[in-house]
Amino acid sequence: MTHNTHSRPSGDASRVALIACAVAAAGMLLFPLAALGRGFSADAVLLHLSGSVVNLASNQQAPLADPGSALVLGWATLAAVVATLIGAVRRTNWFWITGLLATVLAVAAVLVLDSGLAAQIGRIAADTSLRAGARRQLRNFYDGGGMNLGLFLPMLAGLIAAGAGLSARPWVLDRFNRLRGLLVPVSAITLAVLVGAVVVLAVQPIVNPSGRELNLWQAWLAKSDVVYFVYSTLFAPVTRLSPLLSSLKLATPLIFTGLSVAFAFRTGLFNIGAPGQLTMGAIGAMLVGVYGPPSLGWALLPLSVLAAAAGGALWGAIPGLLKARFGSSEVINTIMLNYVASAIFIFMIGADKFPFLGKTYTLPFKAPGFEAKSQELQQAAQLPPLLDLFNVGPAGGYVLSIGIVVAVIALLVARSLLKAVRNGGLIAVVIAVVLGALTWRIGIPANINGSQLNASFLIALACVALFGTLMWRTAIGYALRAVGLSPRAAEYGGISVARGTILAMTLAGMFAGLAGTHYVNGGALDEYRLKGNMPVNVGFDGIAVALMGQNTPTGVVLASLLFGTVDTGGVDVDQQLDGVNKDIVTVLKALIVLFIAAGGFLSRRLVDPPPPQLVAATDKTGSDEGGKLSPSVAAQQASTPSPNVGQSSEENTREGGK
Repeated sequence: MTHNTHSRPSGDASRVALIACAVAAAGMLLFPLAALGRGFSADAVLLHLSGSVVNLASNQQAPLADPGSALVLGWATLAAVVATLIGAVRRTNWFWITGLLATVLAVAAVLVLDSGLAAQIGRIAADTSLRAGARRQLRNFYDGGGMNLGLFLPMLAGLIAAGAGLSARPWVLDRFNRLRGLLVPVSAITLAVLVGAVVVLAVQPIVNPSGRELNLWQAWLAKSDVVYFVYSTLFAPVTRLSPLLSSLKLATPLIFTGLSVAFAFRTGLFNIGAPGQLTMGAIGAMLVGVYGPPSLGWALLPLSVLAAAAGGALWGAIPGLLKARFGSSEVINTIMLNYVASAIFIFMIGADKFPFLGKTYTLPFKAPGFEAKSQELQQAAQLPPLLDLFNVGPAGGYVLSIGIVVAVIALLVARSLLKAVRNGGLIAVVIAVVLGALTWRIGIPANINGSQLNASFLIALACVALFGTLMWRTAIGYALRAVGLSPRAAEYGGISVARGTILAMTLAGMFAGLAGTHYVNGGALDEYRLKGNMPVNVGFDGIAVALMGQNTPTGVVLASLLFGTVDTGGVDVDQQLDGVNKDIVTVLKALIVLFIAAGGFLSRRLVDPPPPQLVAATDKTGSDEGGKLSPSVAAQQASTPSPNVGQSSEENTREGGK
């Protein structure tokens, strides 16, 4: 009978669960459990697990919502967290159950709270003695209530503990080991959030428009509530459609520039020229979109997009060629080319006349007026807004098709089920396209006024697919990765390092150049023009995105969405708090990059552990004793040079003599 080597959760997973549950238990006792209402300036009515209420609201006459059985569920959640903590200390094989129970109880408490707040809103709506403005103000006040750190922390810790406890199952542990590459970015985000919380505590005073004098304990609850409010506001865009679309709009150029930097990183190059490549791509898109022959019709748009790709590719190929031919640093060359691209950009749309050798020449690129911008693109060269592209309802409203969602889900499910089938990927794509087409006319009404998110987002997703396919599914990608890992070994294997360098920088420039379509063809700056206020600094943000995404296409998309979300949420924080503004987003980004760059803060045993087979062979008891040698055996092996090699040679000699 085979002994189960994974009858207990792994030590690393148990320690993670232990830390998460300890933080959650302390958080439930030290932080507010919930807010029973919140005003526009972040003033709130705070509920603690003990049942005490701290009313900091500007409207002291507003009736308090009934928390119902939320307090009872809160104490039950704390008990489940403590039980999970004990199980994690002992590395029992059941603590995943109590961890999951803690999450379920915390969610139930949140639902009970939300039900109480909704009932209060209903009573306000039915109160005819209140003016319409007062009813609206109270409705917004109760709508702003909900869970706080005291419920969020155990909810999160329970999920972490459930996953850690399930590491006793070999198939779960195997999947966790495959995801260890996420430890660095996740840890970096966590540390950045913690440091950012300290910054918020230091710079933002307590929000207390009630004028009440607070004791030390009440002041602490109010301070900690400010931290939760800042972070819940920063990440709030993911819960509402309109802010979510704004986040995707900001994330789109970051996907392009992040792919550009990540592609170069994968091939051993450091591309800091994304701002210049973006600029040249935008210029190329403008030239074709404005001055292309109108007779081209619908073909003008793809040609304009290709011109953007060509402009960026050219600006990436130049430093690639210089490095391949002369060995010059691509870092210095790309930085210098950023300035050259900026000069060309200003020259073209900064003025309509320029003097040269005593004569004045006229340029056709600048539109009339004082603002630095080009002529407007022809209608055929403009990318449609994404809402219009997926709208299947009548004019004047939005009914968004579910076809794209169905297609994505079908692709993921079919791809996982057809892994062992030949051409399974192609079959999955066909199934997704067919199901998406069949459900295209089915839509969901959306209450939204519009969005500047345009079809360049789809181009960005196509670039993500191109990155992944080219880098890991083709011989060209294999050669490029080989050049990045070891140029000398690649050259010894017959791979041209010079050609790989030029190709890598060309493709990296192409990705960055396509970001220009977002601003020029997509009208993300309110007009379908090349404009002087185009934010080329997103090219530098692409470095942070690539680092956080671990230079993978999926990671780049997720990192871009995170940055786009906090950028959108930062605007709301700036409006509602005095001491904290949207610069907190810049601080968080800088801290994330700092901690990722200092990735050595994590143990090598966590990030790159020994193979599971080796661990299983040396540790069959679930403890680290199996890997230790007795003093006599250790002395014998130390006195024997290369004992394993000698033993292997003897066995090979015996086998050869048979």
